[in-house]
Amino acid sequence: MQRQIMVYLEYRKHKLAEVSLELLSKAHSLAEDLNAEVVGLAVGYGLDGLDKLGENGAHRVIYIEHKELSSYRTLPFAKAVITAIKNYNPYIVLFGATHIGRDLAPRVASSLRVGLTADCTELNIGEYKSGKNVYKDQLLQIRPAWGGNIIATIVSPESLPSMATVRDGVMPVSRSINGQRAQVERLEVDISENELLTTIIEQEFIEKQVDLKGAKIIVGAGMGAANHRAMELIFELARLLKAEVGGTRPLIDAGFLDRERQIGQTGVSVRPNLYIACGISGQIQHQIGIIDSKRIIAINKDKDAPIFDIAHYKIVGDLNEVIPLMIKGYKEALAKREVEELKL
Repeated sequence: MQRQIMVYLEYRKHKLAEVSLELLSKAHSLAEDLNAEVVGLAVGYGLDGLDKLGENGAHRVIYIEHKELSSYRTLPFAKAVITAIKNYNPYIVLFGATHIGRDLAPRVASSLRVGLTADCTELNIGEYKSGKNVYKDQLLQIRPAWGGNIIATIVSPESLPSMATVRDGVMPVSRSINGQRAQVERLEVDISENELLTTIIEQEFIEKQVDLKGAKIIVGAGMGAANHRAMELIFELARLLKAEVGGTRPLIDAGFLDRERQIGQTGVSVRPNLYIACGISGQIQHQIGIIDSKRIIAINKDKDAPIFDIAHYKIVGDLNEVIPLMIKGYKEALAKREVEELKL
């Protein structure tokens, strides 16, 4: 029987979460190493367009539909996922490390008595050796540990399925395959009164005001910018470059930026064309969130700051002096371009 990689498809207001598309892309890559098929698991009510997920790498989509599954509640959703896993016996099950995924996955893993690795930043297929035992085709679940000071690789060779939650934004969405359709199969699940211990009276969804994941240019601020003058300069530079502003956790904990602007291990991972790190020391917790940036410019007074280890362009200096020069230089370049265009 062909192995299966199952991806839990997280829907909110009938809209598929971006992390689910990321996981389908990653599952498709892993499936090539395992000669496996990718199976999406959709739990909800009134969902449509599931067959189109074939364009994102799903070979099949299992759909559990019930009116009590129209909004997320832990117990009925856990029963649905557990039932699907027991029926299809997947080799690997992946969840997004969202609020829902972090609530759902541990309950499912506990019920099935299998291992679960939380907040992974990378997944691979490989071999694991323990004494004389050699376990092939294992899911290598990679995540930061010990406060981000080390990167751990975790396996669960003696329990199946291997389960992991994966952080939002760390896996790229591969190019879709136009016209490819997934086979949609329905699975019935009986939702009893025992699973309906809570009632949703009202839901309020607050849309994010900041799109760090989609930003082409990001100006990042660290504790070296922990004063109002420096933050004014950073926002001025961002406005000029039509960029978003992000920051490290310490800066956000200090109250200089809103939580939705946090980049790093406990925030969002980004991959802009340009990341300008201002006063960021560059600890591993932050590096994890920006390592896929195409170009990194780092400004720091400390020539030995870890951020310089991954920066493409390194500026040793006080950001309060460097940023004004960058702003001035960019404005002059814009003015020169405008004059040249007028001549034409």
